[in-house]
Amino acid sequence: MSGTPVLDVPPNFNTFLAFDYGLKRTGVAVGNRLLRTATPQQTIRAEGQARVEEAVKRVKQWQPDALVVGVPFHPDGASHDNTARARKFARQLRSASGLAVYEVDERYSTTEALASGAADADAGAACVILEQFLRSLP
Repeated sequence: MSGTPVLDVPPNFNTFLAFDYGLKRTGVAVGNRLLRTATPQQTIRAEGQARVEEAVKRVKQWQPDALVVGVPFHPDGASHDNTARARKFARQLRSASGLAVYEVDERYSTTEALASGAADADAGAACVILEQFLRSLP
């Protein structure tokens, strides 16, 4: 995320829940600002409104200060169909949870998760996204 602007995240926000949006599966990870690490959670295997409802259940379970959603782009930075879908998911989460939602460029997160030996590529990618976000915080 070099060259990425510093996000305006309040210093009292410590716990975050991250989502790696996918058409069939959405990876989930929880992490905190102090340790700057993320832990994979069970992947959501749902689509449409059911995905949002399951994500909101996770929010109620973990009670994070804010949410992080990985937004995919082509290698050259161009948007594609899943870019819009992930952003729509982020808006739905913001509306359903009432929490701040931060979007993170998630290019290569699945590749990085697989390279590090993640048992669940989706949850592993959510960890990569969240740790990338946490490292960007002051």
